[in-house]
Amino acid sequence: MTNVGTSYLLWLLWLFGGAGFHRFYNRKFFTGFLWLFTWGLFGVGQIIDLALIPHMVEENNLKARVRLGLSPTGLPLNQATIEVVVRDRSLTPMTEVATEAQVVLPAKPTQEELMLKLLKAAQARGGRISVTQGVLDTESGFAEVEATLQAMVKTGYVTVCNDPATGIVVYDFVEL
Repeated sequence: MTNVGTSYLLWLLWLFGGAGFHRFYNRKFFTGFLWLFTWGLFGVGQIIDLALIPHMVEENNLKARVRLGLSPTGLPLNQATIEVVVRDRSLTPMTEVATEAQVVLPAKPTQEELMLKLLKAAQARGGRISVTQGVLDTESGFAEVEATLQAMVKTGYVTVCNDPATGIVVYDFVEL
């Protein structure tokens, strides 16, 4: 991973005739050589790079994460597959049976199940719940929880109001 501060320090080498080293550091080899041989595109490109360095570093780090199999947030992109080798003593000594175990994620709750989870969460909170509280209690996404609460508003089970102290949008389960 590259660093913005290091890129700026390498940019300063331009003052000593080393234009473009910050581009080499950020894996932009073609333009690095172009900057090196033209003294930073006659100084103009080097000056423009002062504003572009943070974007260059971010782009390089994003590409590095993808090369390493990580998402932009740093989480692994691919699910790990575990292979278990089981030796069966009843088989010949050299025979092995390979089985594959995979991590299974819980199924996404249906609309009805999500409504029930939100209802229980609201009951535990005195009949009122915000979207964020619903996300925490149901472990579903913000859009999913908000859409479900809006559907419950349309059917009349819930009313929408603002918390008088914080101003946060709160869904009030009137029957609780």
